[in-house]
Amino acid sequence: MTINLIRHGKTSGNLEKRYIGKTDEPLCSEGIEELHNRSFPVCDILAVSPMKRCIQTAELIYPSKKYIICSDFRECDFGAFEGKNFHELSDDIRYSCWVESGGRHDFPDGEKTCDFKNRCISEFIRLTDGICDSDRLSLVVHGGTIMAVLERFAVPHMNYFDWQTENGHGYITCFDRGKITVLEKI
Repeated sequence: MTINLIRHGKTSGNLEKRYIGKTDEPLCSEGIEELHNRSFPVCDILAVSPMKRCIQTAELIYPSKKYIICSDFRECDFGAFEGKNFHELSDDIRYSCWVESGGRHDFPDGEKTCDFKNRCISEFIRLTDGICDSDRLSLVVHGGTIMAVLERFAVPHMNYFDWQTENGHGYITCFDRGKITVLEKI
């Protein structure tokens, strides 16, 4: 099965390099413009995170496609870091510790990293279990969601942060017998 993993377009928070997880931001005008100027692979089935930025992205790049909302594909709750950027967090000792851990520590007052990854992976399994191998599936989701899915299923294995992708970009992949092979970047 071909699976296109697409990160939502830019929001104002993305432009300001803020941690935007549970905040339900819409796309900004720059993000909309960038999506209009790009082409995306076709799909038979479209699944999206319930967040505005993902729904708007899906509606812009697949305007005639009905979509399935997958609640557990929503982005991580960044807790005390939510809505802030690294400049605003530079004096926060919790942020310094998180950065020094290579992003492996949980977000203070936020969602545990393992819980976030597990819910994304469970949602991915639930979704793909009900789809035929011949279907072409597009997921319009968050960067963290893509990273969690690829860290778990991609061959060869790479770490979570190795799968970062820019807004409006992602990967065309082949999913076969529980393994993902990345074919090309979007």
